[in-house]
Amino acid sequence: MSTRSSRLVLGIAVSVVFVMAGSRCASAAEDATGLRIQQDDSTLSILDGNRLVLRYRYAGVPMKPYVDQLLSPAGVQVLRDSPSDHKHHHGLMYALEVDKVNFWEENSRNSGREKQKSLSELKVVRNDGVARAGFVEQLDWVRPKSDKPLLVERRAIEVLEASDLGATLVQWRCRLQTPPGKGQMVLGGNFYFGLGMRFLASMEGGRFFNAVDETAEMVKGKGPFVSANWCAYATNADGKPVTVAVFDHPANLPHPATIYTKTTPFTYLSATLNEWQKPITVTAGKPLNLCYGVALWDGKVDKATVEKLYQRWLTLTRP
Repeated sequence: MSTRSSRLVLGIAVSVVFVMAGSRCASAAEDATGLRIQQDDSTLSILDGNRLVLRYRYAGVPMKPYVDQLLSPAGVQVLRDSPSDHKHHHGLMYALEVDKVNFWEENSRNSGREKQKSLSELKVVRNDGVARAGFVEQLDWVRPKSDKPLLVERRAIEVLEASDLGATLVQWRCRLQTPPGKGQMVLGGNFYFGLGMRFLASMEGGRFFNAVDETAEMVKGKGPFVSANWCAYATNADGKPVTVAVFDHPANLPHPATIYTKTTPFTYLSATLNEWQKPITVTAGKPLNLCYGVALWDGKVDKATVEKLYQRWLTLTRP
């Protein structure tokens, strides 16, 4: 082969290498943007590009699956998992009492277990400028030392993303129904049972505020509580300002939620059904459908900002 021919072949080869490398870089850039889902043997993570947004722990858990990491758009984590003072506090979790069996605590003979049956429908959907990444989990709530369910749950968790949100936005939906062959079940429990969040120790000393500008009050020596469409908490997480809020959907029964807040000796926020005062009976064929939102901003935002996102969330929430 002539020297000229050799140079031509080499030039073509180099050009192909650069084109292929450019293609790989473009692909990597595409992979590094937008919502996506990763799963391993015990956790499911939802990421925005390479940034973790939410991690759900579904296996290797003591009694119930839960969200152990929830991060702001800037990457600030706000949840605390199983602290020494309350080992059963697991980040963002959902639990009630069913037919007098306690699914909240994990240290008594009467502690039930939220047993996973399946984890499916892992998907990312983009439509009309909104992206959703989430999954569906089927759970049997079973008695201690039993696999016979007292309650059957369909749990769906999504991260929502759109250019106008300005915050991490999570949707938590659950359908609670009687198992086959069971005529009814009674939901009850303590005043803090429901969708609860335990915050980092560094987040103490912040400020709770809500949609109705009401001061949380004690009820029968329990609480404090407020009935509102949403409740937010502005504070610092490891020195960085954040605001976290829980949203209650108008289709929930009862609505608005009875929201429990706690500031000392630790900080907690829980959206409850007020079932400790008025137990809820769910009958066969008539499941209880619930939908909540959890929002997390960087910075200490005001009431108008929280209300704006709450209203936007309502437009994004599917029936």
